[in-house]
Amino acid sequence: MSYPKRTAALASAAALAGSVVLLTAPAAHADVVDVNYRCQTPIGVKSAVSPIAIKGVKSGSGYKITMSWQKGVSSSPVELGKGAMSPSATIRLGGADSGSLPVSGPANAAAIPANTPIKISDLSGTYTPKKSGKVTFTPGTLTIKALGTTTTCTPANSPGPALTLDVTAAGGSSTAGSSTPSGGDTGRLPQTGPEDSAIALATVGGTVLLAGAAGTLWLTRRGQPVRR
Repeated sequence: MSYPKRTAALASAAALAGSVVLLTAPAAHADVVDVNYRCQTPIGVKSAVSPIAIKGVKSGSGYKITMSWQKGVSSSPVELGKGAMSPSATIRLGGADSGSLPVSGPANAAAIPANTPIKISDLSGTYTPKKSGKVTFTPGTLTIKALGTTTTCTPANSPGPALTLDVTAAGGSSTAGSSTPSGGDTGRLPQTGPEDSAIALATVGGTVLLAGAAGTLWLTRRGQPVRR
């Protein structure tokens, strides 16, 4: 292969390597899932379907998880005055972790007319990773307390996860793991969560790209005839 062609090939390979590293950086994945709630109310069973979104934002050593309803669920035969309804829910954890995360939110800011779907305010809670890896968050049970009564709504359609996060437990490492040289952690980039991982991997990708550019310059200069 001629020097110009070899130079172009090395430059392309270096750029591609940097791009691949950046594309494989871990990130959160969120979906809006339809949840068919079966609600046990004081006056009988009612059903309602609502699209639900779950979002996670890094907060200290954990994540602030927020659960949002796009449609109202259940209803009341009487008007619920301002502040009369208090909602809470659970989010099921899966993947690298298990159990459930409780989330809660404020009472209704305005009166809810009788026989009107109850709009649930955004509910939030703090998730602190106990294990490292990909953790899924799936809508669980919704509880509505109002006027001394309790309505429990459970998903009847086995919805899928609304959020997947690649997390790192405090003092831990990713489940993929990596071997540590006997000499210590020399040369390893710090990793404390998805955002830091993306920055660290971007640095590695840039290093690969610079190394390719340096190799290209060396080959180009080597191919030039020596001037006498």
